[in-house]
Formats: sequence, C-alpha cells, structure tokens
Amino acid sequence: MSSQSRNFRKALKSDKWLLLLGIVLAVILAVLVRSQRTPPRVGRPSTEPSISVYFHETGEVRTMPLETYIEGVVAAEMDPNWPLAALESQAIVARTFTVKKMQEGLIPGRGTQASTDPKEFQAYDATKVNDRVRQAVRNTRGQVITYAGKPINAWFHASSGGKTASAVEGLGFQKESAPYAVPVTDVQQDPIHVWRQTFSASEIIQAARSLGVSVDSLNSIQIGRKGASGRAETIVINGREVSAPAFRLAVGETKMRSTLIDELRLEGNRVFMKGRGFGHGVGMSQWGAWLLAQRGKSSRDIISYYFKGVRIENFWH
Repeated sequence: MSSQSRNFRKALKSDKWLLLLGIVLAVILAVLVRSQRTPPRVGRPSTEPSISVYFHETGEVRTMPLETYIEGVVAAEMDPNWPLAALESQAIVARTFTVKKMQEGLIPGRGTQASTDPKEFQAYDATKVNDRVRQAVRNTRGQVITYAGKPINAWFHASSGGKTASAVEGLGFQKESAPYAVPVTDVQQDPIHVWRQTFSASEIIQAARSLGVSVDSLNSIQIGRKGASGRAETIVINGREVSAPAFRLAVGETKMRSTLIDELRLEGNRVFMKGRGFGHGVGMSQWGAWLLAQRGKSSRDIISYYFKGVRIENFWH
C-alpha cells in the first residue's frame, strides 16, 4: 500500500471520529437546552401517596390513600350531583391544593398533613360521596395543576360576582408570586349572589380591634383602596385602613360574603353593606364551573379558564 493511500485512510478514519464527536456534542447540547426550557419536576411521588388527616369533629387522626381523601373533599366542597366536568374540576383543584400543602409541611398544632376543619385546610365529608364523585376523582386520578413545573395555590370559591380576583386583592396573599391567578371576567352571571347585610356598630368595633385598630365608637366607615376586579382591598374605619380580606374574616365571612362591595354606609348605630359574590373570589368559581360544564366544557377547559399559563400534569397513575 502506498504512503498516499495510507494517509488517505488515516484522514478518513479521523474524519469519522470527528463526525461522531460532533454528533455526541450536539446531543449533549440539545439535552442541556431542553433541561433549561423544561422546569424541573418538584416533589412528585412515583405512586399515589397516603395522607394523614386530623378530624376536628372528634380529634381523631386517620391515614388514608390520597385519592380516597380527595373524594371526601369534593363531596363536601361541591354539590355531589353537579355535572361531571364540574366535579372533575373540583377534584383537580382539591388535589393540587393538597399536594402543595403537603410539600409545605404539617399543619401547625395538628402534626398531620390535612385537617377536616375548612379554616385550617379543606372541608371533608365521606358520607356525601356518591358514584358521580367517585367517577370524577377516578377520571382525574393523579392530575395536578402546575405553573413553571410546580403545583400552584389552587384556590376556589363559590361565586365571583362577575369577576375573579388576584391573590393579593382577594386574599391579601403576598407569601409568593401567583401570576396564574389573575382577574378574569366570569361566565357566571346568574345566580350572581347579590347579598345585603346589616352590622351593629359593636360588631364593626370588635372586628376592627381584632385587627389592631383601637376603636371606642364608630364614627365613619368606607371603602378604601380597590383592586383590579373592583374588590375592596382596604376598609377605612374612623380614618384608619384595615385589610378588607382580613376584615371580612373578622366580621364573619358568611355575613360579609365577599369584598366586592357596591354599597357601604353608616346610619346611626348600624352599618349597611351590599355586595356581589360569595367567597374570596380568587381562582376557580364553583358556580362558573357549573355553568361551563352545562355548556359542554371539559374539566381542562374549566381549569384553563380560571388559571392562566398552567398545565395539568399526571403526578401518579
């Protein structure tokens, strides 16, 4: 073999190695780019987890499969006879809420991952579970709403009154950013849940004091700052501002049904209030979910209507 031929073969072999090396480097680069674009999966169990639940009615603690727990939540938080797509939406929201809270740690003072006290966690009632609820939970098994790869704060409420609220506006929530919970004009207009309520001056004074405002007599009350949805972010009592979401809880959330207030006036020793909606107004409106389901929308359609820029992902099967 001539030296020219040997040199040619050697060069050809070298070119093959360079080509192979180039392919390997290209694959590695593609993987790195994709890993930067795809958010990391955070705290995802490979199989269905169990959950420890504190039953506030009896003080008992039980551990059960998470999907079994979600059945009891859906049945308690939404009418079990509502359309299947609405119940599926509630199942996805409840599961997401639960998974995120489980990642954050145990409930203070309970030592469990969940509680049946709605003030601490979510409502729960296994006695209301029917075949429709079981099917809704089974159809959505393991489905969790994520934003940037992480479970979201999956808030929900009964009725928005025509427009949902941001987390800061409706809940005074500033713990973390929640760009997926933005005000949307709601499909739910009827029933719109217009409410009227009368409070005694003493009720207002007591609520104000619980929020750190020293009040001896009630001289004035009015709406302060409003948010993007028109909800009150602050209430001004005797010239001092308090958080409207906190005031609602202090004065009674079943009496002051929302912070979407149309009228607020003081007459003598009575405060008259008129508003729309029921609940904090953040996230999914349950009556809106009902209406969208009636119109033939799927649970995924409903979730994407109320939460923006999110994905629904399977955390387990």
